[in-house]
Amino acid sequence: MDEAIAAGTETALPTALAEPTQPVRAGWITLLFLANIGLWLAIYAPIQVLLPEQVASLHQHLASSSAVPSGGDAVLLSVVMGVGALASLLANPVVGALSDRTTSSRGRRHPWTVACALTGAAGILVVAAAPSVAVMAIGWFIAELGLGGMLATLTAALPDRVPATQRGTLGGLIGISQMLGTVLGALIVIVIVTRMSAGYATCAAIVVAGAVLFVARTPDEPLPREFKPRVPVRTALRRLWVSPRQHPDFGWAWGTHFMVNLGNDLGTLYLLYFLNDRVHYHDPQTGLLILMALYAVALLIAGAVCGTASDRSGKRKPFVIGSAAIMATAAVILAVSPTWSMALVAAPLLGFGFGTYWAAAPALLTQVLPAAADRAKDLGIINIAYSLPLVVAPLLAGVVLGLMNSYPALFALAGVVTVGAVVTVTRVRSVP
Repeated sequence: MDEAIAAGTETALPTALAEPTQPVRAGWITLLFLANIGLWLAIYAPIQVLLPEQVASLHQHLASSSAVPSGGDAVLLSVVMGVGALASLLANPVVGALSDRTTSSRGRRHPWTVACALTGAAGILVVAAAPSVAVMAIGWFIAELGLGGMLATLTAALPDRVPATQRGTLGGLIGISQMLGTVLGALIVIVIVTRMSAGYATCAAIVVAGAVLFVARTPDEPLPREFKPRVPVRTALRRLWVSPRQHPDFGWAWGTHFMVNLGNDLGTLYLLYFLNDRVHYHDPQTGLLILMALYAVALLIAGAVCGTASDRSGKRKPFVIGSAAIMATAAVILAVSPTWSMALVAAPLLGFGFGTYWAAAPALLTQVLPAAADRAKDLGIINIAYSLPLVVAPLLAGVVLGLMNSYPALFALAGVVTVGAVVTVTRVRSVP
């Protein structure tokens, strides 16, 4: 039975494993949308605003006490973000694999969604109280462990419940939720809740609220015990690897997701320092808010328009190729002219490109999954292509900014990486 389930060939598969055919309704979409907003807010409000501020504050305090660690603020921030991203990288496939095997009456994904949201919130609160960069890194590791696991279960909702013909539209909405979480998070911690500790607490509360609301008000079909994979957990975890030789489209799609996310992270994670150190903008936080608002509006338009267009055409790759070209153009603009006026041009271009990508990417990624029984595990591996750039980007940025002190070089690197996605996506054969 295990082989039949893995191949998705059983004619009497339970609802939890069957390919969905009924379009999801507005209420379910809204709750998933809100849960994703809470997740992305809890990830990006700290990354873009709170963590840089806290690192700078702790660094300044150490400088005044003559105990300054080596490296500037950007390098220390890279260490904290890199440690956290490693946790997310581990949590995504592991929580995904465990949820695939879960036979709780509450469903396969919901118990893990709540548990991971609570873990993420606890880690955020540890960061809020951290007296040193080292404790910050520990807290952010715990936070990303939970948030990475929550990402795995929420991502699995797409192939679990959404038919392929509706995934472009839903993918666009997921991209919009990421943008809204990012922008709302920045707005909350910069304008509404200005104390750093209160900002962290607000992020923790919002991610838990979004998870609980989604779990309490939506169904999650349980997996019958007789369909639970009959292999030990330890063996299942060893099988996290998906061979790109056996599943080449999965491998090429993974590479595409990695390239686009790495390019986006290199282009956005250090904007606050860019505005302060290179542009010398008079109010870097307000400047960041302006740029993110432009990014958000463009992403919103692209996600709404291109998601529907992708579903109607049934094609995914042209949208991914177009998105990579637009994002690379934005990066080149900042590399050639790293000024405030050009940032105002590049921000909406980057947002439109990333929104276009999210309008097609979830559909493409879920259409290359190897087996229905391993959806969350395989999507957890796909999500590594989101988490790994948060490890790689700080390392690359640390080298470029620490050794070269060059933001144009950083943006040029973002453009080159994004162009790589054009090469990888064209190698996917099973999705038009």
